[in-house]
Amino acid sequence: MGTFNDTRNISEYITKNNEDFQKKLLSEAVNVASNIEGILKAGNIDLLKNAQRLVLYVVENSTDKLITFAKEEGVAWAKYSITLAFKLEWVHAIRRTLWHFIKHYEPLNENVNNVETFYKLEQRINDGIDEFLNTFLISYSQYKDELILSQRKLVEHLSVPIIPISTTVAVLPLIGTFDSYRMNIIEEKILTDISRLRILTLIIDLSGISDMDEVTISHFQKVLIGISLMGAKSILTGLRPELVRQMVHIGIDLNSYTETKATLQQTLNKYLV
Repeated sequence: MGTFNDTRNISEYITKNNEDFQKKLLSEAVNVASNIEGILKAGNIDLLKNAQRLVLYVVENSTDKLITFAKEEGVAWAKYSITLAFKLEWVHAIRRTLWHFIKHYEPLNENVNNVETFYKLEQRINDGIDEFLNTFLISYSQYKDELILSQRKLVEHLSVPIIPISTTVAVLPLIGTFDSYRMNIIEEKILTDISRLRILTLIIDLSGISDMDEVTISHFQKVLIGISLMGAKSILTGLRPELVRQMVHIGIDLNSYTETKATLQQTLNKYLV
């Protein structure tokens, strides 16, 4: 059968005894075993087939393939929102099952006194499985974070409704709380729509906003400057006393690049006429 250090023979041994390997694996991961069909149906993820791929990549020390596979698995599990508890149980069961079979691998018994060889194999296998698990979790987390970010961005874009009231005039009512992230969305939306809709006058109603922090106010000032640089005029309506006091205290001067009106209705009456 060759020497114990010959990983090709170990992978052949695992492959030849795949049926027994799967039985042992299912007995080690009871909770996952009862959900195998559901996971296959939910995300087209064949747990038994993928377990064999993982084991072969580990014993053959195919690091690049292992990392690529872990990233693919992370995305698949995150995409279909399959619970991480199943994955953790499954990978730990794979580790235990692999060591069970290596324990019964004949060349191991022949080389039991070769401690250095055994420890090298132990380090390679455990490091490989840990590498898979770490890469999987990072990939899973990144996919989820990107999904949350894209969904938040979509929601924020929908919450910045620029409403044309004529061929050159539009209204932007702003409500709620503001932070730097939301102000970035507003800036992107405003500058893009001024160009796309060919807006010459943008009426921004702030009656739904009570305050902003200093950083956000400073960013908002830059947005107004950007509107001016785009060749459009901005008109602010509905400024609340609290927000005005904040602007005054930090030295914001709006007169140079925007116009202010008391109410949205007053401004709309002028432009609708």
